[in-house]
Amino acid sequence: MRLPAAYSDVELLHDKDFAAYTDAERALARAALRRLARRGPVRPGRRTRPVRRGGTRPDLRATLREAVGHGGEPTTLRRRGPVVTPRRLVLVVDVSGSMAPYARVLLQYAQAAATARARVEVFALGTRLTRVTRELRGRDPDAALDRAARAVADWSGGTRIGAAIGQLNREHGRTLGRGSTVVILSDGWDRGEPGLLAAEMARLRRSAHRVIWLNPLRASPDYEPLARGMAAALPHTDRFLAGHSLRSLQELVALLEGGLT
Repeated sequence: MRLPAAYSDVELLHDKDFAAYTDAERALARAALRRLARRGPVRPGRRTRPVRRGGTRPDLRATLREAVGHGGEPTTLRRRGPVVTPRRLVLVVDVSGSMAPYARVLLQYAQAAATARARVEVFALGTRLTRVTRELRGRDPDAALDRAARAVADWSGGTRIGAAIGQLNREHGRTLGRGSTVVILSDGWDRGEPGLLAAEMARLRRSAHRVIWLNPLRASPDYEPLARGMAAALPHTDRFLAGHSLRSLQELVALLEGGLT
């Protein structure tokens, strides 16, 4: 029995490097990217709700209500657990020339995340930082990506990651608040000073809940983070992943949902 073409074709794309995608394959991957984008980091809220198992607090009121139906004898201790709320997710996507083979697909993921979930912020990273959250929101991904491209003055140019992360810290740190999960999607090639990048990454790490770096070059078995930018940033990241394929984005999403405590 032959599987439906759409399903089998997407399955074949799971391990394919984004840099090797054709325009048709990028369009085909959209549904998978949308499904991944609906998932993200969560945090326990202050409120609680009744739960059947795993609750952290006794629910005495519910326990007594149930006891009334059993002659006043409590038979089961009811419990309450925390209400889970979305944790803010900050996506910083490198749109420099060296990331051109990957930026379009990674921005498709960012666009889907900004549209599907609350508390998502997206920034384009080049020689400067550009907030593109508003431009990326919307049901038409092509129109959204075109708006974002027009908003970024240094698209496919160079990269000054340290200065851009410094801009994120200074201009948006208070707005984003403490406790965000920050995901940087970049190959780590940086024209700036590695000392500046290290200092700004350390500052970001102190304010964020977790910092994750996705570098498509990491997919190569021979890759070593020897570039000055990547070597300076790596000590200040919690996880270092590839981000070059649908399967690697699945790994990111699984980490966001349950692997970061």
